[in-house]
Amino acid sequence: MKTSFRNLIRIFLTCICLAGPALAVENANVPSMGISDQQPDEGPSVQVDGKYMVPYDLVIPGSEVVVQMIPVPGGVFQMGSQAESESPQVQVEVPPMWVAKTETSWREYELYMSMYRLFNSLASKKQRVAEKAGEVDAVTAPTELYDSTFTYEHGQEPELPAVTMTQYAAKQYTKWLSKLTGHQYRLPTEAEWEYACRGGSTSAYCFGDDEGKLDQYAWFADNSDESPHPVAQKKPNAYGLYDMHGNVMEWTVDNFGDDGYQSLAELSQPLPVMKTVRWPSQIEGRVVRGGSWQDFAADCRCASRLPSGEDSQWKEEDPNLPLSPWWYTNDPTRGLGFRVFRSYQPLSDELMEKFWEIDHQYLAEDVESRLREGRGIVSNVDPGLAQDIKASKP
Repeated sequence: MKTSFRNLIRIFLTCICLAGPALAVENANVPSMGISDQQPDEGPSVQVDGKYMVPYDLVIPGSEVVVQMIPVPGGVFQMGSQAESESPQVQVEVPPMWVAKTETSWREYELYMSMYRLFNSLASKKQRVAEKAGEVDAVTAPTELYDSTFTYEHGQEPELPAVTMTQYAAKQYTKWLSKLTGHQYRLPTEAEWEYACRGGSTSAYCFGDDEGKLDQYAWFADNSDESPHPVAQKKPNAYGLYDMHGNVMEWTVDNFGDDGYQSLAELSQPLPVMKTVRWPSQIEGRVVRGGSWQDFAADCRCASRLPSGEDSQWKEEDPNLPLSPWWYTNDPTRGLGFRVFRSYQPLSDELMEKFWEIDHQYLAEDVESRLREGRGIVSNVDPGLAQDIKASKP
């Protein structure tokens, strides 16, 4: 009887060890969030492989913070417009995906910001120590704001969109969320963002070409009272996504480029969406989309795009050397945020690394310099961190 009991315990522990890694890998045949065997009676759904993609609430492990994810069907669309920096138009094929219902709010982002203190606390106990920011499971946490009155001038209420983070910080947030949950979250490609914004439309805005109707869908210069507003206060687009026009501009992963989409137009179409990505080769000039509360209607169109500014402009007031890799200190970045995307079909590990990586030598040097001087922190993240997050609550 004792031998049989020991064997049962051994089998049980073996099963736990085998199951553990799978919990952290989306493509390891584990149940997937947002998939249903049956089509729901109401609400958006997308049929895939005999099942249905459905909306789901992502409760960030260890917390009560919720990110609402909406299924978006795949399809082919015409990216761009006749404007010089948005042309020539190209056909792009986009697979099904989930898109965050709203821009990332302070409720969500401040939980990630709290990782700075938590990672430091864990490091003091020699727990979750990572040596380099570029390691596979390593995530950096943003340092505290140099000047909170700039970032928080318009408030830090939980439902306001989070702003002034660099693209690197936004990418690290998505990596943290991915490693913590075991599912792949990331910034969108420029093409994916425009496809989601259009909501199936071919017009200047998701609702048509009449900019007089933009007030119903967006906070922009004409109606914002010079301030961002809580997310999801205006009408959503046809996919159920809020604030794709206005409120805050949103990061994508692409480099802006000087030729519009000329290099893409020379390729066979429709282009698979991942073939359209222009991975950044410089610090500045990364694409932001959607316009903000500071912008006029034309800058909030589906196809409108803006290159990020140089550090000397967007971090002009930052007294730190090197300049912060996590925060901006100058406008227009109080109108700059992001939202998270997740592909239906999991992407390869190599491709996901490109969505998260430190992609420029200067950025890598700045991050490592901060870490060496103790002005930054890096930690290994996996689903087990949820217990540390929960335990760290007052």
